[in-house]
Amino acid sequence: MSKKIVLTGGGTAGHVTPNLALLPYLKQEGYEVIYIGSQNGIERTLIEAEGIPYYGISTGKLRRYLSKENLKDVFKVLKGISEAKRLLKKLKPDLVFSKGGFVAVPVVLGAKKNHIPVIIHESDITPGLANKIAMPSARVICATFPETLQYVPKGKGVHTGTPIRKELFEGEREKGLSACGFSGEKPVLLMMGGSLGAVKLNDCLREILPELTKTFDIIHLCGKGNLDEGLQNRTDYKQFEYVSEGLNDLFAAADFVVSRAGSNSISEFLALKKPSLLIPYPKGASRGDQVENAASFAARGLAQVLDQANLTPESLLAAVRGLVAQLAHASEHRVQKTVLLFHLGRIICVAGVHVHAGHGDRVSLWRLDIGLNPTAGIHILAQARKSIALIGHLKIGEEPDSGTTLDTADLVQRMQVRG
Repeated sequence: MSKKIVLTGGGTAGHVTPNLALLPYLKQEGYEVIYIGSQNGIERTLIEAEGIPYYGISTGKLRRYLSKENLKDVFKVLKGISEAKRLLKKLKPDLVFSKGGFVAVPVVLGAKKNHIPVIIHESDITPGLANKIAMPSARVICATFPETLQYVPKGKGVHTGTPIRKELFEGEREKGLSACGFSGEKPVLLMMGGSLGAVKLNDCLREILPELTKTFDIIHLCGKGNLDEGLQNRTDYKQFEYVSEGLNDLFAAADFVVSRAGSNSISEFLALKKPSLLIPYPKGASRGDQVENAASFAARGLAQVLDQANLTPESLLAAVRGLVAQLAHASEHRVQKTVLLFHLGRIICVAGVHVHAGHGDRVSLWRLDIGLNPTAGIHILAQARKSIALIGHLKIGEEPDSGTTLDTADLVQRMQVRG
């Protein structure tokens, strides 16, 4: 009998792409996968493109500020909980995995009412409002950052990292260069403005293009509606509004990255070993999660950070030059150790952490911390197996035995052995 799992999460692509990254692992394990999301959110488009059965429910936005819309959305959320409860009772999944976002709250609460075990994943250092509401209903809370564990109920938190899409590692540098019309003679700088506050980043980058293109070819993901027609058809600068097909090739072509500090994006840069300059979306314009993410990376030497308050064309140029200079300095001091370690089975030990490296990999030139583990999908799947095994004798609607608990300490130990 096949196992059945319901995935949920949405509102932004960041709440969906980690679920997409889990799909190959789930299918390999024989899971029947079903998705529950909002009626017309971005998650519907992304999930249906994968051929996964999709069910839409009523959702309401969760706000931290006073608004007359809050009253309306309370009723939308209550309706969504009722719809999710009925739907889950009909579907009878073994497990619900939530990636967060306001759409996930009714699903998690509906699962609780049906006594279905729930695993949730928190991408940022401090949990978002949706996950704060969902935490009491979860058996396990997976975290991208180790710092997150201090904010979750004791005994529930497991540091897994974030799931990374397998195809991200399959990009081809030559295809990326060809898509941009670059010769490959200069290093490539990838700039990702994203959709949040992209205009200021775009303007600063374009103002210093004459200086930057002396050293770099530049790939610029500038966001919808932000193309500059005056910069088309250049051989040293290629701009895209948005890229879906071939993004992995552009990543493979990039030697350096300048980006916002969304959790999924910076985890992908880390997994791909891309030296990064992070310009987090400021706290005044958001809840400050990107500021915290960037600070965590900077504290561990995983990236350099430029605060938006200090962002000018001149400071951006200086920060990019500083990023390159730091890498060159690291290269000069580690090259002899790198050669030696490549000969010792190509296992590099950086700051006490063992990292497997392929031939020719520049991993040793950039400090790594595998606390954000690219194999998080495997670790999360291990938790799914554990949860299902513990409640395998139960039927939907039954209360678990009082002695049935999730041994997270044992799970962490198993994960450390596997990782």
